[in-house]
Amino acid sequence: MSENASAPGGLALVEALVNTRSLDSDRDALDTAEGRVPFGIEEIAERELAEIKDLRESLRAVCLAHAGHPPHDTVQPLGRLLARAPLLVTVDEQDGSARLTPAEEGPLLSRVAAAVAEALTDGTWLRLKACELPDCHWAYFDRSPAGRRRWCSMSVCGARAKMRRYRAK
Repeated sequence: MSENASAPGGLALVEALVNTRSLDSDRDALDTAEGRVPFGIEEIAERELAEIKDLRESLRAVCLAHAGHPPHDTVQPLGRLLARAPLLVTVDEQDGSARLTPAEEGPLLSRVAAAVAEALTDGTWLRLKACELPDCHWAYFDRSPAGRRRWCSMSVCGARAKMRRYRAK
């Protein structure tokens, strides 16, 4: 399995949302209709887009916290943002399993909240992290056995960090 394989289940949505903004080039995929297609928000009001960008940066801050790093910006607490997401408990009639699902189809906030709830349930939430390099902070799913991965890519960010450390000596 590749070190950069997508996160499992609904966390893939969260990972993709965080990675819509490249910190090193300051490009933001959410600024274009094409970049918003994967999230089903091609046509969106400017105020709603600002709220989604706030959600993205709050998610990035949590991913950084999962990796033991402070946030790069001041952000709204993720819990406060997700509290506005309407979710329902649905129960499977066949096996009796229950899960949280968006109350209505479409709203990205509800889909993200449902993904976070699923990840909390299956124990994968803390494995969604952000790269420690300040000019990267790309979200990745830590598949390492010990759960201590530090960079989104060992061959890029890991190599850069190790080279900087080596040169500093």
